[in-house]
Amino acid sequence: MGKQKRPFSAGELARYSRHFVLPEIGLEGQQKIRSARVLVVGAGGLGCPVLLYLTAAGVGTIGVVDDDRVDMTNLQRQILYTEDDVGQPKADVAARKLSAMNTHVTIVPHPQRLSSENALSLFSDYDVIVDATDNFPTRYLINDACVLSRKPDVYGAIYRFEGQVSVFNLKEANGQFGPNYRDLFPEPPPPELVPSCAEGGVLGVLPGIIGALQATEVLKIITGVGEPLSGKLLMLDAKTMQFQTIRFRPDPANPLTGTHPTIQSLIDYDWFCQQAGRPEPIPEISVEKFEQWRSEGKPFQLIDVRQPFEQEIVSLGGELIPEGEIPQRVAHIRRDIPVVLYCRSGVRSARVVKQLREQWGYGNVFNLKGGVLAYIQRFRPDWPVY
Repeated sequence: MGKQKRPFSAGELARYSRHFVLPEIGLEGQQKIRSARVLVVGAGGLGCPVLLYLTAAGVGTIGVVDDDRVDMTNLQRQILYTEDDVGQPKADVAARKLSAMNTHVTIVPHPQRLSSENALSLFSDYDVIVDATDNFPTRYLINDACVLSRKPDVYGAIYRFEGQVSVFNLKEANGQFGPNYRDLFPEPPPPELVPSCAEGGVLGVLPGIIGALQATEVLKIITGVGEPLSGKLLMLDAKTMQFQTIRFRPDPANPLTGTHPTIQSLIDYDWFCQQAGRPEPIPEISVEKFEQWRSEGKPFQLIDVRQPFEQEIVSLGGELIPEGEIPQRVAHIRRDIPVVLYCRSGVRSARVVKQLREQWGYGNVFNLKGGVLAYIQRFRPDWPVY
């Protein structure tokens, strides 16, 4: 963060008085907020409350990246906009309204699509990056660009009545960086299992809750107050108003920051997300066939190759053997009956099936096509999706 020390004006002293009286913030903390530069990627459902609260808090410079225009369907949840704004660029409308809201803050509109070509250049001008997007290619792009540029990534996501918040790639006191998005979500789900908000819907107030939580994490990072959600995923079910926090750790198999990294620059993320859901043809069974086997009492071994924190969120049962532990625990995998392996979307378990067949000669092993996500979509839409 910058170290700007100019005195606060009378207007600023009045505006931020409730911050000044907080011992944890005070004048020094508000100086840090005023000197900070935050880039918000996405000026939609999540971006609107993030931008409003960061502007109100007095963050010195706020960038807004969005290439979309205001649509009538946005107005149910994107609270920066009115009917008069329909058809106008979101980044420009947001900048105009936020600047009028707080003249002490500099709002920089970036009415463009974030891409592998411009991400690193854009990020270089900011201290904290906020992921307020709604699609997987951009989430992986933001994560990778944050890791490569050594910036914290304040993540939020919403779907129907559920929301998530976390902080990725946060530099710790020991100089090491915390887990990143790829540690939590090693692969994107197959595109056909990712309905948009237009298809699945979203409760209008939900992005307000999640966006406010993201803004809170940004201010914690800037001021050094409290404990950010680094290595933790906060999940909200708005129907029951229950919060759950899941801890996760760096994944040695992370292709960006793991033991043997294979990604050293930004890639084509649209292609990556399209291909990740389509592994090489290997033996697999559908979730319908899997459910039939279980209902008929067919003998088979079920193995979950995800991480322990994922099993805490939702599970189809079976024995937990994370993908990275397969070589050490291959003796636990039976050869006398069929073996079904599963993960979140079917990508990791497909790799394990391929590995078992090629390295250890297993013949009767099957990948659960689409993994947990496909099972939930087909049989248990009331279960949590992550």
